[in-house]
Amino acid sequence: MKAQSEMMPTELDHSAEEVQQRSPSSGKKHVFWAQTEGSPLPLGATWLEEEQAFNFAIHAEHAESVTLLFFSSSDLVNPIHAYRFDFLRNKSGRVWHCRLPIAELAEARYYAYSVSGQSSSHVHSFDPQKVLLDPYAKCIFFPPGFDRELAAREGPNAGRAPLGALTAHRANFDWAGDRAPYHESDAIIYELHVKGFTKNPNSRIDPSRAGTYAGLVEKIPYLKELGITVVELMPVYQRDPHEGDYWGYMPLNFFAPHAQYASTPDHDEQHLEFRNMVKAFHQAGIGVVLDVVYNHTCEGDHRGPIYSYKGFDAASYYMLSSDPTSPYANYSGTGNTLNFGEPHVRKLVMDSLRYWKQEMHIDGFRFDLASVFSRNADGSLNWGHAPIFSEIAADPELGRLRLIAEPWDTGAYQLGRGFPGVSWLQWNGRFRDDIRRFVKSDAGVVPDLMRRIYGSDDLFPDDRADAYHAYQSVNYVTSHDGFTLYDLVSYNSKSNWANGHQNQDGMDDNYSWNCGHEGIEAVPPDVQALRRKQVKNFCCLLFLSNGTPMFRAGDEFLNTQFGNNNPYNQDNEIGWLDWDQLRENEDIFRFFKSMIAFRKAHPSIMRSRFWREDVSWYGVGGAADLSNDSRSLAFCLHGASQSDRDLYVMINAYWETLDFELQEGTAQEWKRVVDTSLPSPDDFSEHGLPLKQANYTVAPRSVVVLRRSNKSDRRP
Repeated sequence: MKAQSEMMPTELDHSAEEVQQRSPSSGKKHVFWAQTEGSPLPLGATWLEEEQAFNFAIHAEHAESVTLLFFSSSDLVNPIHAYRFDFLRNKSGRVWHCRLPIAELAEARYYAYSVSGQSSSHVHSFDPQKVLLDPYAKCIFFPPGFDRELAAREGPNAGRAPLGALTAHRANFDWAGDRAPYHESDAIIYELHVKGFTKNPNSRIDPSRAGTYAGLVEKIPYLKELGITVVELMPVYQRDPHEGDYWGYMPLNFFAPHAQYASTPDHDEQHLEFRNMVKAFHQAGIGVVLDVVYNHTCEGDHRGPIYSYKGFDAASYYMLSSDPTSPYANYSGTGNTLNFGEPHVRKLVMDSLRYWKQEMHIDGFRFDLASVFSRNADGSLNWGHAPIFSEIAADPELGRLRLIAEPWDTGAYQLGRGFPGVSWLQWNGRFRDDIRRFVKSDAGVVPDLMRRIYGSDDLFPDDRADAYHAYQSVNYVTSHDGFTLYDLVSYNSKSNWANGHQNQDGMDDNYSWNCGHEGIEAVPPDVQALRRKQVKNFCCLLFLSNGTPMFRAGDEFLNTQFGNNNPYNQDNEIGWLDWDQLRENEDIFRFFKSMIAFRKAHPSIMRSRFWREDVSWYGVGGAADLSNDSRSLAFCLHGASQSDRDLYVMINAYWETLDFELQEGTAQEWKRVVDTSLPSPDDFSEHGLPLKQANYTVAPRSVVVLRRSNKSDRRP
């Protein structure tokens, strides 16, 4: 098989004379340079309707030659056309570009590149035998013979490599009537996996749509009933289907929606289906946030495949190390790290974000391992003003979106004021850990519990210098990383054997407690009752805390992953939601739904600012017990400043009953709304049950919530 640089069956060339036009003022012919040479911007393949032509532009700083290849649908090995770039005509700075009329492309349906150059002493990347995917491709086609291994070793991979599809000249989507919702005090973030949400046959979605964007649309009524206002979709960018990456955190491309989530394999149908999904969510008043991975790609380290970035210039796309045996710096834990010290890498991300906002109407982004954004070209952390944060903030559209950071990577932990995105929301890992430790009755956690409930002002201070907001803390107990909520109360140890890594992957310390029995088989009734109560305790503390709450799909009906806390490669019943559990645990679903509605009905809980003088902290008596042995806390949240009612919360993580004395008002002023120790439906009373006395006996490991009656409701 010949190298692609030698496959030139039809050379495409355009002289200036072919596109000359007469100037209306002088009658002289005028040459438009962009039409003869192409334009360096925008990058990628851009359809020009007026010219009926495509403009192609690719960043390849150290390339010595670049050839654009075109393939027909009947022959994916031998290009039917090839355009060899002339640097004297088709290069501007570091960008190679050309413009080709569609009439000359004839039967071409796909395109790719072949690039030659001198590899650096650190990495070998330039290989003219490799068919390279455009990093800006909006639609990606995988040939039937697609082969990851061929891309990872020397030699050609024609007919086996992913290709860009020439589909951009199709009609645009009709966004008429679309309105992007925005939620503040009523924001409830729900993290889900597009495929895993409906793939299980018991999801009751038609098999042709199960596990797809279309299947997700059919579950919108369920999400509305639960009270979800923001869905956070785990990665939907196109990835290598041979990677074994079920979660999606190994992206191949930052522009194309994952085609395997579409219900039809036809070209570009995934765009239509994805847009229909977003529009349907918006019509239901639900915002859409994408979990995005810009810190690395699926090309891995020096042993990984050459699909795209490596072949165009590995040394300028990725951070390099000083170790010749491991030439790629690895702050992502996946083999490579994109170099945000390079302007073209930042531009790649900015263009991707704009595309998903403008063309897909996405409402926000959650950035995986976002501390990578803070790294300089040499890998050191920029604790001051990393450029990409100011670039995003300055963008008139992106700066207004919901931007959420996972504020760490494998070598940095920047939670709170340490993270350079000062206005971003952040996943609060401290909230997760401290709430878990308290609920499992660890000693010495009450002071930390107070901080997390209050909004984590120790991490997000609102002093004059910093001026953070409480809502910037994304509070969560569970996410895709780690145990499900039910597994958190069912396993002391992870059980990741199915992943194929000898149970060495995944977090070792989950701050979990099995409630006295390991696993979910043959569970004694008393243990099962305790587990359900603990789940409700977690639910209460999450939705009673100041900040933005998030929880993972399935926790509301005790979905299990059988103790697997890292099922990144489990595209099966382990990774899919088991909807039979919803029917078996309707009481837990009811409790979650009720607590979400309760939170929305009381905007004094989630505020732009911290509670400050509106909260009073108590214990079983008048003062909060912050000692090491304490496992209880109470507080009264006054709602008058928010035109809301007062709430009184009593929390007992001790293994014995505790008598709490009400420190505000009389018994007649309060009604019990929540008592997690009671069975359903008594565990949540929408209208509240009046108290008979000014003290309340809180059962072991339980949470009780009281609501102050309106004056008209109070007894004389």
